[in-house]
Amino acid sequence: MESFVVLLTIFVLAIFVGFEIITKVPPTLHTPLMSGSNAISGITLIGAIISSGTQYSTLTTYLGLAAVIFATINVVGGFMVTHRMLKMFKRKD
Repeated sequence: MESFVVLLTIFVLAIFVGFEIITKVPPTLHTPLMSGSNAISGITLIGAIISSGTQYSTLTTYLGLAAVIFATINVVGGFMVTHRMLKMFKRKD
């Protein structure tokens, strides 16, 4: 039970730090930073897959599955934003 409290504390702190970092980024820098963070999101996705596959307990498996889903949404959304951003710089015919 003590390890669960430690992991839950780390999870809550990660949410808080992530929210604080994202809200401090100005809108003009958000799109280029989003395209650069796709590599970090890919690493997060791999970590989420590993953590969901360990089957330490049923709760960790479900939390790992949720992490895989959210990391996948983040990666796909990042690539969509990057594609849209690069489309703005194409020459019009």
